[in-house]
Amino acid sequence: MAAVEARDVSVTYEGVDRRVHALGGLTLELADGEPIAIIGPSGCGKSTLLLAIAGLLRADEGSIAVGGEPVTGPRLRTALILQDFGLLPWKTALRNAALGLEVRRVPPAERRQRAAEALSRVGLAEFATAYPAELSGGMRQRLALARAIALEADLLLMDEPLSALDALTREDLQGLLLELWRSRGHTQALVTHSIEEAVFLGRRIVVLTPRPGRVSAVVENPGMGSEGYRDTEAFYERCATLRRLLAAEGAFAEVPR
Repeated sequence: MAAVEARDVSVTYEGVDRRVHALGGLTLELADGEPIAIIGPSGCGKSTLLLAIAGLLRADEGSIAVGGEPVTGPRLRTALILQDFGLLPWKTALRNAALGLEVRRVPPAERRQRAAEALSRVGLAEFATAYPAELSGGMRQRLALARAIALEADLLLMDEPLSALDALTREDLQGLLLELWRSRGHTQALVTHSIEEAVFLGRRIVVLTPRPGRVSAVVENPGMGSEGYRDTEAFYERCATLRRLLAAEGAFAEVPR
């Protein structure tokens, strides 16, 4: 199980001449297998929240649990995908896909097999021996996804992973993320600045306040994942609702339409 429970989470960064309150008493729950999107003003603590859930950042106050277990450090079945992909330029696609397995000391033969299967899943089987510099932006993003798939993660955290891609590639990979979630049933949290992306990939869309981030609103989005949802009236209505909520938080100008 990968249900997530964050209770009254606060995080403060110590700067050179000031303290930055990134999160302030944030409470959020994700059911096992639920996909959510997180959106809000720039600097409201969205990335901080993902790092805390991943166990890479300790909260100053409050608690976080995954699958009923307190998060005290990195968890083996949690995968985190960052905006810059986190690929190692000197490793081939196959070895990049297997990197998380290598860190977890999975035997070499098993990790090669799992990495190869993951590359095939994202359409990169023929590029197993290619290096990141030889791949397009969209292919590098697919490679980052393959690494998460190889881990057999039950919790996938993504921090604006598609923001640097062109519109067509971005829509293609949004479809791939949806397909992967449908087939694997993992719990998923996506941080994004795109209203349309949030509505396409979040069964619930969580709106955060300006810093320090707290949950301002939660928009239910039951149509997410249905065939042709992007072209429905309900999709446009959810987008309009999010724009109104973000405008109320003073974030409208910062969020792409």
